[in-house]
Amino acid sequence: MSAQKLETRVIPCLSDNYTYLLRDHESGTTAVVDPGEAEPVASALGDAGWQLDYILLTHHHEDHIAGVGSLKEPGVRIVGGAPDRHRLPPLDVALSPGDRWQLGTRPLETLDVSGHTVGHIALWFHEDEVLFSGDSLFVMGCGRIFEGTPDQMWESLCRIAALPPGTSVYCGHEYTLANAEFCESVSGSHKPTRERASEIRDLRARGLPTVPTTVGRERETNVFLRAMEPGMSAEIGLPGASPAEVFAALRKRKDNA
Repeated sequence: MSAQKLETRVIPCLSDNYTYLLRDHESGTTAVVDPGEAEPVASALGDAGWQLDYILLTHHHEDHIAGVGSLKEPGVRIVGGAPDRHRLPPLDVALSPGDRWQLGTRPLETLDVSGHTVGHIALWFHEDEVLFSGDSLFVMGCGRIFEGTPDQMWESLCRIAALPPGTSVYCGHEYTLANAEFCESVSGSHKPTRERASEIRDLRARGLPTVPTTVGRERETNVFLRAMEPGMSAEIGLPGASPAEVFAALRKRKDNA
């Protein structure tokens, strides 16, 4: 693994969004992921002395693309999902699920994580074990299903859960405190969940971001991924339900919380 070759800087923007500045130190190539706001990105670039080369987009929602127009200068190329290109800013590189591409020397693979929106992609730097999940998987949560179906969202989450457990996950929002409270309300007797929720409360009390998480930590403490555990169906009062049915019930409960 060569995670040290890809630097990721967390940039809070808007009210609770995260955008990310990426730097491939071997080539000097720099990118931003989902710039919901331009000014914090421009400021971070200036502080680092870096020049932007690429804008990477996971989906079309305005709070993930609003900064593109101001950041798109000559020579800056926009990369996004081919299935969503009709709703994204004009793409220079359109990636379909399963496509491989390189940011400088760092290879990435595009994952289909539809559900929150149809055509939503995640960006997996497989050699670096780094994933940018947009609004599909959150820390101790998952995205609301606006366009897809519960089955579609569950398949997307399973796709992420199958990645190496040490994979660092950078998501699109700081929703973690509310997500942790929901996980505790569902599975408060689960020790790893309680301990993780306590850690989250401490981070937020100190004004610190809760990203990145890892695939392994989410599989252990995120009730939406724990839907695949045999005991979760009984824990939520649906003995014998399939993992997809457990997930759908949990997502509906969170929507109504």
